[in-house]
Amino acid sequence: MTTTSGANRWEAAVEALRARDARVPEVGLVLGSGLGAFADTLVDATVIPFSEVPGMGSVTVPGHAGKLVVGRLPGEGPSPVVAALAGRIHLYEGHSADEVVFNVRTLAQWGVKQFVLTNAAGGISPTLRPGDLVLISDHLNFQLRSPLTGPNDPTLGPRFPDMTRVYDPGLRQIASEVALTQGFALREGVYGGVLGPQYETPAEIKMLRTMGADLVGMSTVSEAIALRHMGRKVLGISCVTNLASGVSPVELSHAEVEETARATRERFVGLLTGILRRLAA
Repeated sequence: MTTTSGANRWEAAVEALRARDARVPEVGLVLGSGLGAFADTLVDATVIPFSEVPGMGSVTVPGHAGKLVVGRLPGEGPSPVVAALAGRIHLYEGHSADEVVFNVRTLAQWGVKQFVLTNAAGGISPTLRPGDLVLISDHLNFQLRSPLTGPNDPTLGPRFPDMTRVYDPGLRQIASEVALTQGFALREGVYGGVLGPQYETPAEIKMLRTMGADLVGMSTVSEAIALRHMGRKVLGISCVTNLASGVSPVELSHAEVEETARATRERFVGLLTGILRRLAA
């Protein structure tokens, strides 16, 4: 991936996207492990593999398709133009934090103002169960990386951006209201971002719980920081796909993560669809 400073870092990527689709997306989605199928529900869609966009890189994790889908919601009702990243780049794949956020920064440079970041997460709070959908209210960055490390690019944002409200309260309120209309309540929780790729030890989970984490995962934090730096609104949604180490009575596996995400697909798609229609309205 390119590391050239300034706006030229994204110019080639944005131009490649504009050449494939003249629309400017209103909402950007990042779809985590096992959740990428939502992109396949979009209609009037343009499908762009990451490999065809300069700098977007490639994904290596099962459950991440590695494609960008631009389209609208199916059926009647309002729909924004959506840019859905089916898959993401992770720190544990050997990338820098700057490379991890290249794709969301590219969408922001394209003109996207609001983002929904989703992930598969382990449940730390004893009240969470596999299949729960949880709004991220805040995060703890135990990845010990920041996409803002190094010289600040003033075309993106200030040197010292405020992180008081990384996950937009207004978007969280909309998501909660949509969930209630669909017959369930959304919990809120603090997401503990760790480096991975190994799952956490029981002692690490105990530490995270003591420090206030309700969820644990290996993504999202860098993206949220970068987008907040750029002044974009962020909504974070975790799908609890397993109980965390020491909480779960069985050994953890990525297959369990994908299986639970698939089982939650209908409710997840319904929630996202409702949120997007509210944003369009």
